Amino acid sequence: MGMMEQLTDILLSDAGVTVIKAMIVYFAVLMTVPVMVYVERRGAGLIQDRLGPNRVGPLGLIQPFADMVKLMFKEEFVPFKANRLLYLLAPALALIPAGMTFAVIPFGTEMTIGGITIPLRAADLNVGILYIFALTSLGVYGIMMAGWSSNNKFSLMGGLRSAAQMISYELSMTLAAVGVVMAAGSLRLGDIVEAQTPFWFCVPLALGFLVFLVASFAETNRLPFDMPEAENELVGGYHTEYSSMRFASFFMAEYINMCVSAGLTVTLFLGGYRFPFQELVSNPMLLSILQVAAFVGKVAFLMWFFVWIRWTLPRFRYDQLMKLGWKVLFPLALANVFITGLLILLGVI
Repeated sequence: MGMMEQLTDILLSDAGVTVIKAMIVYFAVLMTVPVMVYVERRGAGLIQDRLGPNRVGPLGLIQPFADMVKLMFKEEFVPFKANRLLYLLAPALALIPAGMTFAVIPFGTEMTIGGITIPLRAADLNVGILYIFALTSLGVYGIMMAGWSSNNKFSLMGGLRSAAQMISYELSMTLAAVGVVMAAGSLRLGDIVEAQTPFWFCVPLALGFLVFLVASFAETNRLPFDMPEAENELVGGYHTEYSSMRFASFFMAEYINMCVSAGLTVTLFLGGYRFPFQELVSNPMLLSILQVAAFVGKVAFLMWFFVWIRWTLPRFRYDQLMKLGWKVLFPLALANVFITGLLILLGVI
């Protein structure tokens, strides 16, 4: 009985609650991978006027798990003359930062259960937005290492493209977020969400929202910005020489990054967990549930938007991609900073 009481005390302590929240958030983000694999394939079928997966399970719902089993039993190999250490390290370096990033994104204010008040975020950092940008910038190292260490020219080309693309569009994305930080007066994501009243930041900062959204597609290597992979040009790009669960790690990292990008876009520009007339809800538990539902709904819509764009627009040429990043988005992101400063001086935000 004493051991049970000690275990209960540990679980109910601040550290225990934080660990439990982190595990729940990580599991929820991880589960978006099979869900989005199914949504992606069924969505592609819908857009292209075909059925998509419809054999494994009712409506093809078990297809993602069949794919997972297939990948687990595929042969793993290391290419001849590859740099073995970097080759094996690259998938982990792509996947781990992607899974850690969602920890600081708030999906509600707080929830009280059994007299314990639980903030609805895994970690509450006063520099949360810097934490996210620091971790997301590590993803390019995994892709570059995979491309260089594979001893394959197609993989190397994919890694080089990824480095140029992600660094170029990170500048525009960061500058777009600077406008939000100026308007909210804080780097803490919870403060940014609470500052979005009476309007979400996508209204007064519409230019920054557009730049951030476009840069998110490039940062996650999604069509029409999937130059690091470009199957019809580079076989498979940076992951050409990967198979089995190592390939699955890159595959999972892409969808997790897509979830993080959607969550960050919602937090910075679409009101986060806020929803219209939430001040009218007096029950604290009901308010917490509705906040989580509002956040999840917004993220789900944006993730579907990622799928919609992928199967609608063709891939850019590489020169078009770089021109868009440096000659269009970067000047617009700079203009957004000046416009935001002007709006603050005029008292609009």
